Amino acid sequence: MTAAENVCYTLINVPNDSEPPSEVSLKADLEKGEIKAKTEALKKVIIMILNGEKLPGLLMTIIRFVLPLQDHTIKKLLLVFWEIVPKTTPDGKLLQEMILVCDAYRKDLQHPNEFIRGSTLRFLCKLKESELLEPLMPAIRACLEHRHSYVRRNAVLAIYTIYRNFENLIPDAPELIHDFLVNEKDASCKRNAFMMLIHADQDRALDYLSTCIDQVHTFGDILQLVIVELIYKVCHANPSERARFIRCIYNLLQSSSPAVKYEAAGTLVTLSSAPTAIKAAAQCYIDLIIKESDNNVKLIVLDRLIELKEHPTHERVLQDLVMDILRVLSTPDLEVRKKTLQLALDLVSSRNVEELVIVLKKEVIKTNNVTEHEDTDKFRQLLVRTLHSCSVRFPDMAANVIPVLMEFLSDTNEAAAADVLEFVREAIQRFDNLRPLIIEKMLEVFHAIRTVKIYRGALWILGEYCSTKEDIQSVMTEVRRSLGEIPIVENEIKKEAGEGKPEEEVSAAPAAKLVTEMGTYVTQSALSSSRPSKKEEDRPPLRGFLMDGDFYVAASLATTLTKVALRYVTIVQDKKRQNSFVAESMLIMATILHLGKSSLPKKPITDDDVDRISLCLKVLSECSPLMNDIFNKECRKSLSHMLTVRLEEEKLSQKKESEKRNVLVQADDPISFMQLTAKNETSSKEDQFQLSLLAAMGTTLKKEANDPMASKLNKVTQLTGFSDPVYAEAYVHVNQYDIVLDVLVVNQTNDTLQNCTLELATLGDLKLVEKPSPLTLAPHDFANIKANVKVASTENGIIFGNIVYDVSGAASDRNCVVLSDIHIDIMDYIQPASCTDAEFRQMWAEFEWENKVTVNTNIADLNEYLHHILSSTNMKCLTPEKALSGFCGFMAANLYARSIFGEDALANVSIEKPIHLGPDAPVNGHIRIRAKSQGMALSLGDKINLSQKKTSV
Repeated sequence: MTAAENVCYTLINVPNDSEPPSEVSLKADLEKGEIKAKTEALKKVIIMILNGEKLPGLLMTIIRFVLPLQDHTIKKLLLVFWEIVPKTTPDGKLLQEMILVCDAYRKDLQHPNEFIRGSTLRFLCKLKESELLEPLMPAIRACLEHRHSYVRRNAVLAIYTIYRNFENLIPDAPELIHDFLVNEKDASCKRNAFMMLIHADQDRALDYLSTCIDQVHTFGDILQLVIVELIYKVCHANPSERARFIRCIYNLLQSSSPAVKYEAAGTLVTLSSAPTAIKAAAQCYIDLIIKESDNNVKLIVLDRLIELKEHPTHERVLQDLVMDILRVLSTPDLEVRKKTLQLALDLVSSRNVEELVIVLKKEVIKTNNVTEHEDTDKFRQLLVRTLHSCSVRFPDMAANVIPVLMEFLSDTNEAAAADVLEFVREAIQRFDNLRPLIIEKMLEVFHAIRTVKIYRGALWILGEYCSTKEDIQSVMTEVRRSLGEIPIVENEIKKEAGEGKPEEEVSAAPAAKLVTEMGTYVTQSALSSSRPSKKEEDRPPLRGFLMDGDFYVAASLATTLTKVALRYVTIVQDKKRQNSFVAESMLIMATILHLGKSSLPKKPITDDDVDRISLCLKVLSECSPLMNDIFNKECRKSLSHMLTVRLEEEKLSQKKESEKRNVLVQADDPISFMQLTAKNETSSKEDQFQLSLLAAMGTTLKKEANDPMASKLNKVTQLTGFSDPVYAEAYVHVNQYDIVLDVLVVNQTNDTLQNCTLELATLGDLKLVEKPSPLTLAPHDFANIKANVKVASTENGIIFGNIVYDVSGAASDRNCVVLSDIHIDIMDYIQPASCTDAEFRQMWAEFEWENKVTVNTNIADLNEYLHHILSSTNMKCLTPEKALSGFCGFMAANLYARSIFGEDALANVSIEKPIHLGPDAPVNGHIRIRAKSQGMALSLGDKINLSQKKTSV
């Protein structure tokens, strides 16, 4: 049994630079040294035994010269020493010397010092030799009556451990502990005694609980936690007992301890599905989230609330608590706020939507007054998106929300303003009755918009939806106001020329005297201009964008002007006014073209933008009915179609979610018996305490393949050849943050191999936790060695090493067998995830590591290749199914995944089918991967390269 399999009680830090001392020097220190020297020597002995040294010659020395000492430090070290030292001979019989040790510990159990008694009792919990424990039983029993609680509580633990391992040594333990519990006053002693009765004799534990069930709320929190566990286990095994204990659980919801409240709420939900019980548990969870300062606790409890919501009957109860849930928004942590808003949005109904919107509006206004920092901007985005979703689901709310949100179009944070703009665009298309209100508010804030992307979007909305003569004229007024005086080129040249004269009017500032390093004086004259620099001038926003060289907004403006001009011609009958408006629109476009071709802007106009503006000029000069239809009808149709498709997708995903939740039990469904349930069939009927314990230990049950053995065999790596003297193979078990290597080592020779050691080293973000202990292998014998490796980040790691051994009786040097490398697969850490298009684009721009992989495959179908890449890389396709349907010879898709360490991985697949090479020609193209870390980008690229080709079955 290796160190990895043993339960570890004691962790000792070992300095790596120290030389191991000889057995002779240690013996001398232990025999003749002072107390300090003996303490140091004993520490060195413990470290050497932990590292695999036997040191049998020192056992009697320690018994004779160290065991009788009364020094507390030495006594504590001796407890560690007796825990780890081999206590049996090679044939399994107890060493004779251990009788002396046993006698010493009998005396320690009767020692007047409570620390020595208590620590000795703790040590006895770790002993696995019944021959050593038997003579100590009377002394252990006597410790139950000691005056000090430290001794009594450790005596209970010792009795529990001995009863569990060797029931014959103390058969009356449950009765003894029950009597002890009845008379005990100390909380920690009662907790240990009660816990023992739960596991050793549940009926006695219930008898005790029934006698004091009304006083449970007065007990200490550690005892209350154990009582909650007992009630859960009893009601789980025997549902008829629920009525007896449910009142007790209700009382514990009012406990002063957050841990007790959390466990009691979780237990109450499993015991009863009555609305009052669910409401009480949910209210308890909400209080915990608000009162607890630790964000991790908040997130865990929020997850429990989300689990409650998944149950159809509980959802209606939680809907009444939406306003309470929103109190959690006072937490500054963004992740907590994000989960809270998502939960509130899932629970919103026509009954509470109005109150929800009022609270969210207040929160949005609050973010405007808070000092700007990154999380405030992100929180504002979350609020905007939540209000957007509320307005789409409940159109009556849109009129209340829009005026507040439109103030944020002038926000300096482009992401929040873009979300508002997207919402406004959808609202103006869907809700005809709100169009006048939206247009009015848009015209109000238009002049204050400072970011070019938002400006373009606002122009498009105004151009598309302004339908009255007054609105169209207002748009033209705002555009002229934002553009400044025209023609632009002449105006800018005049300004440049006008600035030439005042620049000459400079005033000399007083000459300042400076001292050089050598101690001499120098004078320096400073000329200061009386006129501010040109940059300080307040240019109108649109002119500022154009002077910076951003002519894409000019193309957008040309389209907007064309739309409103064509609409103005149909509304106004007066020819003179028609011509005047069209001419003004054409003048603006012409002056922008002139500016783009001049040398004034920082960047010249692009050919695309020139083409677009020229096209608009041509359309206005001809005013044909066909162009009128295209500009004023087809654009809106395409937006309407896009919004319809998106709504259908949302409804489809919601339908899938609700279908997942509403799992009805059919009349012919098989009945599941707990005893016969396979380990991988996790359901609500399982013991939640057991599941949480397994999760904490990192042994969460995962569903295996159809043949569980097949999936394990896939992870076995052969490390040496069949003809090597030592054959080795490893089963690699990946468990989130650590990897366990289970290495089978087989001696294929006729010799005994001594000190057979597995030496491992790692490459990448992997770290070996402990050095495996050396083994002795008989001829043709085999053994299992386990090694733990910690993982720090998502990148491909390599474990390499060798096996070294001595041949028994041979005089040669140590032999060495080099092992094959073990490659740790990145796929064990990557999970599919989803994000919005805006978030994807933002991350794509931010991430600095890119890996471009050329497609080299034997798959001939585009969709088949995409699905193959998705399955082999654990990534999720963000591009909608409708966008990928059909066949046009090429395909582009965005993929996204997140690692368990919180690292994001993005990929863009651009592939085509070379039709000219025939129907069976394979797909070609590129996959670009982007990630924050180099390791992630390279590892994902390697994985795609390895799995591109489809293997024939």
